[in-house]
Amino acid sequence: MKKRSHTCLIASSMAMLAVLMMVLYGSRGGQPAVSSGLRREYQLQGRPLYKLDLSWPKNPEVFTGEVFAVAVNQYTAVVYVAQRGNNVPKVLVFTTDGDFLMAWNTTTLEMPHGIFLADAASSNPTLWITDVGSGPYGHCIKQYSLSGKLLQVLGTPGKAGSGLNPLQFDQPAEIFVHDSGEMYIVDGDGGMNNRLIKLSKDQEVVWMHAEKGQDPAQFYIPHSVTVDSAQRVWVADRGNKRIQVFNSITGDWLGTWGSCFTEDAPYSVRLTPNKKYFVVVQLNTNQISMLDAPPVGVIGQCTVVSVIQLAEEVKPHLVDLDLKTGALYVAEIGAQQAQKFTPFNLGGNIL
Repeated sequence: MKKRSHTCLIASSMAMLAVLMMVLYGSRGGQPAVSSGLRREYQLQGRPLYKLDLSWPKNPEVFTGEVFAVAVNQYTAVVYVAQRGNNVPKVLVFTTDGDFLMAWNTTTLEMPHGIFLADAASSNPTLWITDVGSGPYGHCIKQYSLSGKLLQVLGTPGKAGSGLNPLQFDQPAEIFVHDSGEMYIVDGDGGMNNRLIKLSKDQEVVWMHAEKGQDPAQFYIPHSVTVDSAQRVWVADRGNKRIQVFNSITGDWLGTWGSCFTEDAPYSVRLTPNKKYFVVVQLNTNQISMLDAPPVGVIGQCTVVSVIQLAEEVKPHLVDLDLKTGALYVAEIGAQQAQKFTPFNLGGNIL
């Protein structure tokens, strides 16, 4: 009897260990971790900072197009997902718990690329969406209410260009709106422009870098932009496989990160709430990397501390983070879904 109890205890312990390993490190085999048909398998490399939330969203069947971008409102616990496709709603709205709330079915948005939630702490937050479409509404950056009402358009609808007065874009990739109301725009996603533009809160050009090339402060397909609390602008310079850094006040070039991107280019760059890590997406290698954020006054070179290796053909594109909980949301073109990753509790600090 004692032998049987001992055997049962060992079997039970091994089963619990197997479950724990699956939770911590995801599925390592060729089969997905769930039977929803979505690509859920992944591996963790380096320091385990994030784990996949298999319960989000609760209704994955509402994804009906190619998912390109995501934005999170940490104050209302709402997630906005932008997708493309014929006869599909361009924006899907979920709670951070995974409940589906609503969809926008607007004709004013052709091909969303980037999405950014501005004035999140105010009583009237809005969404800015870059539109890379080539039709009558394309080549613009649009401001919407949270219910999908078009409020404002930056650029000249339907006309690709490089003009500044009036303002023109050609496939604008992403916008970052600072709490001050100042805007940082990367333009464009493979068009005639390779520009980083800073606009004042009155939407006047403050400074700009607009040369195509490989030298410092030159770009080839700038794809994502974020601003940290140390007055530094970080740009995913996709075509050059590097991240460039600028002074947000003067526009001066501060440095370049390139050593982490020898295999694939950075597509998205965001900072975790605790300012310790940059989250960088590499679409072709299906990776989400966490890089050490340098201290103020230092750029140096990049250091990868953790990698989420997604399944083949998932194609992660742009990301956003919940600044309250640290949760990471990833827009995935190939898998046609958005996924949520939650941070491990590391010493009680939220990422």
